Amino acid sequence: MKFYSVVPMRIAKIGYIAMSAVFCAAGAMLIIFPAVSVKFLGAVIGTAMLLFGCIKLVGYFSRDLYRLAFQYDLQFGILLIVLGLVILIRPWDVVQLVCISLGIVLLTEGMFKVKISLEARNFGIRQWWAILAFSLLTGLLGLILVFRPSESIHVLAALLGISLIIGSILNLCLVLCAVKIINHQYPDAIDDYEETEDMDK
Repeated sequence: MKFYSVVPMRIAKIGYIAMSAVFCAAGAMLIIFPAVSVKFLGAVIGTAMLLFGCIKLVGYFSRDLYRLAFQYDLQFGILLIVLGLVILIRPWDVVQLVCISLGIVLLTEGMFKVKISLEARNFGIRQWWAILAFSLLTGLLGLILVFRPSESIHVLAALLGISLIIGSILNLCLVLCAVKIINHQYPDAIDDYEETEDMDK
């Protein structure tokens, strides 16, 4: 029986951690320097969303052991890539685009990761409550971003910064708690069945 390669899993896990650090840094910069150039902001966030979308696609196809953290990353990866490209292509609408795009992503991710946190509890992962708490907080911040309660650039910058930091913490919690990499991982029964069906055809 052949083993699974753990390389895609390692790329996805390291990529999640690295991109979470990038988004955390971007969030802190927005809180500390709210008057940062909107074009620079759009370039940074658009590029980061594009890269993170690619990493999510790698995660989806990596077949990690629990199949929890990356199970919705095909959809979210495509969504992030599309939104990242839109932000990069339309820099003149950057504040509105970033607020709405990031708000939609955070709201949707928060809702789906609530489900993942409950599945993590069933798997016996002790930190499931942390994933649940940050999922709810991320979804709430995403909802606030979509409706933008203030048009003040300083308020929006601070809100974006906090949202980026909380979303990054959620991704870190998820990937550190729910992604287990085992060298020489065997295919599971489902994969064996799928491969047998393909050979029969």
